[in-house]
Amino acid sequence: MADSKLLVPELSEAETMGDETARFQELLLQASKELQQAQTTRSGSTQIQPQAGFCIKTNSSEGKVFINICHSPSIPPPADVTEDELLQMLEEDQAGFRIPMSLGEPHAELDAKGQGCTAYDVAVNSDFYWRMQNSDFLRELVVTIAREGLEDKYGLQLNPEWRMLKNRTFMGSISQQNIRSQQRPRIQELGNLPERPHLNLWLEAPDLLLCEIDLPKLDGALGLSLEIGENRLVMGDPQQLYHLDTYIPLRINSEESKAAFHGKRKQLMVAMPLLSVPS
Repeated sequence: MADSKLLVPELSEAETMGDETARFQELLLQASKELQQAQTTRSGSTQIQPQAGFCIKTNSSEGKVFINICHSPSIPPPADVTEDELLQMLEEDQAGFRIPMSLGEPHAELDAKGQGCTAYDVAVNSDFYWRMQNSDFLRELVVTIAREGLEDKYGLQLNPEWRMLKNRTFMGSISQQNIRSQQRPRIQELGNLPERPHLNLWLEAPDLLLCEIDLPKLDGALGLSLEIGENRLVMGDPQQLYHLDTYIPLRINSEESKAAFHGKRKQLMVAMPLLSVPS
């Protein structure tokens, strides 16, 4: 892996790295799906394939968002309480009840009109899912907790208004997920583990791949590390707030790749020339 000095101090507001209207090109959709499925399995984790459940539609400032509510028997169930007991618990202490969830990575998709959108897969325990199907209260609770979990994990602001799709159970394809072999009784992984930042990939030209990595907790590029190999991108920061280790299913010219931190957007912007043009 090449460890060239890729980072320049900071981009001014006027400096950009290409026309953002090229995002969500259909050419990158398959590559994005391959990227999600090719993530290296983390130590102490188990890979699962969630099963489709139902899909809800909402939106953020960046456009339409779909949340695929999925299920897997590998995810532990929440505490076995009645709805009356649950209501009392929530009234007394909203933090006293946990629904273990696996929050998947964002994946770019095209909606029914061929427009770009973002989808997330959120998986719960299978037995709890089927119980939830018979309870509007539990379904509303799961969707609310899933939405809040995604907002917290990825720095989103999702519209609390949503609707369930009637004619499809998921948007795009449901990728495999890595879950901890020994689950903690939490909604998602919490604590001092580095966060995997959200990233956008798109082809600016047939031989140029651009990437934006959202780093809202950072004020600058000081101490930020970035390594780019022929088909891999690794990024970290000295405070260990973020860590990214991503397989990219395209051949990258690592020697010619460049990156800069955009201070106002709090994004690391990476330009990666390609060694071979995708067909």
